[in-house]
Amino acid sequence: MREAEGLEPGSVDARLAARLGELRTGHGWSLDELSRRSGVSRSTLSRLERGEMSPTAALLGRLCTVYGRTMSRLLMEVETEPPLLVPAGRQPVWRDEASGFVRRSVSPPHAGLRGEVIEGRLEAGATVSYEDPPVPGLEQHLWVLEGALEITVHGSVHTVRTGDCLRFRLHGPSRFHCPGPAPVRYALLIVLP
Repeated sequence: MREAEGLEPGSVDARLAARLGELRTGHGWSLDELSRRSGVSRSTLSRLERGEMSPTAALLGRLCTVYGRTMSRLLMEVETEPPLLVPAGRQPVWRDEASGFVRRSVSPPHAGLRGEVIEGRLEAGATVSYEDPPVPGLEQHLWVLEGALEITVHGSVHTVRTGDCLRFRLHGPSRFHCPGPAPVRYALLIVLP
């Protein structure tokens, strides 16, 4: 977890903290129940919802799984209604400084549409792991734009290099690792089942 130095009111992190609290109470769960379901400590969940810390990619992944949402959908829920055209300068960017992961929502999810496009960037040596898919059977197409990415899905490790595309339906844990020596930049196309 990375500590937030007083989340700026109205910031994406502050809206995300509020939305996570709304989701929990909307399900009628106590912090203890959410902790049991997610495997995240009650104190961490409390601090997260109060905006005292910003989540890591792995933590958001765990919460998205519990709530049955993709990370993009959760992040979209804290943004205003997305326009049809999303200029590059207005594409939401989320950073997990602890893992060296940067995520740009190129084509944010929208009600009534099943697909979205994400641009990911991982620093050399960085790893992001997800215990479960946010939605079982989620279709993903991963296209490496620059560098190399080792992705583990269904227990198999695939090395995807510049220009290569790996496509799969996600039913279990996944792991993204940049072996280096340079960062990796990739496009991830996500299609809801």
